Amino acid sequence: MIINFEGIEETILPHFNGGEKEFKAKMFADKSNKILYGKLEPGASIGMHTHDTSSEIIYFLQGSGKMLFDGGEEAIQAGMCHYCPKGYAHSLVNDSKADLIFFAVVPQQ
Repeated sequence: MIINFEGIEETILPHFNGGEKEFKAKMFADKSNKILYGKLEPGASIGMHTHDTSSEIIYFLQGSGKMLFDGGEEAIQAGMCHYCPKGYAHSLVNDSKADLIFFAVVPQQ
């Protein structure tokens, strides 16, 4: 199955999970997974949230920023992958001067 994100309407989520500015995403979801192509503009973030029922995998396609995870902070950049296991919390911050673009998969329960 091919998912063509070019043909999916962009959803704008202001202050997502208490974050700053807007999280922009093109999303596909079925009974098994939520798959998304996301973008955070400079200064935007996704607020801290816990994955109570599933994990999340994020692969960074373009840009840089930081993940807040388990009380720590990890620098991220294009080509890296972040994994948040079920039961853990994380936040994504674009503290750079360019867009942060990523691909994420969240299994559905």
